[in-house]
Amino acid sequence: MVKNPMVGSGEWRASSPEDDRWQAEGERTFGWTVRHRSHLWRPPTDVYETDAAFVVMVEVAGMRESEFSVTMEHQLLTIRGVRSDVTGPKAYHQMEIAFGEFVTEVQIHAPVDVSQIEAGYSDGFLRVVLPKAEPRQIVISS
Repeated sequence: MVKNPMVGSGEWRASSPEDDRWQAEGERTFGWTVRHRSHLWRPPTDVYETDAAFVVMVEVAGMRESEFSVTMEHQLLTIRGVRSDVTGPKAYHQMEIAFGEFVTEVQIHAPVDVSQIEAGYSDGFLRVVLPKAEPRQIVISS
């Protein structure tokens, strides 16, 4: 099922082969994939490229740096965390803010200098900078 942009908010329709093809082409072109897990939520994530690096921005307010886990293995950047719900009794009238365990995975299809990866958290955004690896010249010995 996909959200239908041509009809009112909240209406859904079955996905078509054309939708599936567009999604597959988008994933291949942009180099990131979304893995669906029933108990995890996925925060809004932007991935972009500059001349020197790939940058991943994750919008996830209300956390501390210590609540994130950022790993890079086999060209797969994985960002995990747990956002705690505000405790205390309450009766929701509207609930759109996700809480609990989340994960975002980004596949990078180019060499990255893993030793130079930097991550910072500010104003509700986690920013991970993945510097592009410089080609290494191999000396041929005789």
